[in-house]
Amino acid sequence: MKTFKRALPALILALSASVVSAGEVEVLHWWTSGGEAKSVSVLKQKIEGQGNTWKDFAVAGGGGESAMTVLKTRAVSGNPPSAAQIKGHDIQEWGKLGFLTDLSDVADAEHWDQVLPEVVTKVMKYDGNYVAVPVNVHRVNWLWVNPDVLKKSGAKVPTTLDEFFIAAEKVKAAGFVPLAHGGQPWQDITLFEAVALAVLGAEDYQKAFVDLDMDVLSGDKMTEVFVQFNKMRDYIDPQYRGRSWNAATSMVIDGQAAMQIMGDWAKGEFAAAGKMPGKDYLCLAAPGTEGQFTYNIDSFAFFKLSDEENRKAQKQLARTILDKDFQEIFNLNKGSIPVRLDMDMSKFDQCALDSMATFRATSTNGELVPSVSQGLATTSYVQAAIFDVVTNFFNAKSPDPQQAAGKLARAVKSAI
Repeated sequence: MKTFKRALPALILALSASVVSAGEVEVLHWWTSGGEAKSVSVLKQKIEGQGNTWKDFAVAGGGGESAMTVLKTRAVSGNPPSAAQIKGHDIQEWGKLGFLTDLSDVADAEHWDQVLPEVVTKVMKYDGNYVAVPVNVHRVNWLWVNPDVLKKSGAKVPTTLDEFFIAAEKVKAAGFVPLAHGGQPWQDITLFEAVALAVLGAEDYQKAFVDLDMDVLSGDKMTEVFVQFNKMRDYIDPQYRGRSWNAATSMVIDGQAAMQIMGDWAKGEFAAAGKMPGKDYLCLAAPGTEGQFTYNIDSFAFFKLSDEENRKAQKQLARTILDKDFQEIFNLNKGSIPVRLDMDMSKFDQCALDSMATFRATSTNGELVPSVSQGLATTSYVQAAIFDVVTNFFNAKSPDPQQAAGKLARAVKSAI
């Protein structure tokens, strides 16, 4: 006992030193419900297991608008979090403002350039250096199908736009809703970009929405995109306006509707309803986009910090996000696929396996394109211009496809 008492001061000093040396990781995100919240808790456990402190900076609101407002205030006042959920072109904007830190030492040690596709690394880098870390990849150009509804309608699973309209006509005649859809701007653009990829092909899609090529934006093929997009309205029920995406998914689950074009976050709704892929529902590429992949990437941007221990903890966070174990757990919960190309996918379902196979193939063959609806293709200003033209067209009583193509080109040109 006397020996213990004599050793106690030294033990306390050692414990105090370990606490002082541990860093704090503050993470801003808007994953506050369901599988997303579960995934964040896993990340928290891993960081705390490394001896660091996790400070949750969760801001409710799935689109992240509220979170960005809070982040701007914190950053300008010189008190940014360690990392914040930011994606796409917004990463570049924060980089230009000088707020983001260089993660090159972690990236080099962990061989990020070798395990991530180039299309992803370009988004995560500013001025040639990693300033953000990707968490996952969502495929946006999915078609979700209720096979029982198709069977009752005498329709076949469509793989092209022409086949889609043939099937939709049969479903409609049988008294079902052919295409479940929610009338929110981003959902309209999700449908539009799927049609655009089918009509334009990956090369012209890239020219139109990434390179902002005016000839493609105003050309005959874009007019045809609007023609096909307009035909989709004939197979959507009149009550679509204001409907949430998950309410539309429920229509497919419940057998009210035959199909939905939506990102792979919809898979979580089927899973929650106890439905099995390949049996209760089918997941296929959106009509006309087989072998193509429209991507959305969730990611965290990392901010410059003044405290040395917090900087060390911050780099541990960056390393952990791309750790294979976390990539597996997170994406199994969220319905997306890992962003690493060297993952063991044995625990994932067939939808995810198909998604990963297409992702790997398209990462090298030019068929991988960024989502307009999810803000990966272009700046927020150009995205807003596209949203405005497309949603106005979709909700007009007598829309003119040729005029819409011209309006799209002019709107984009003004927003550049």
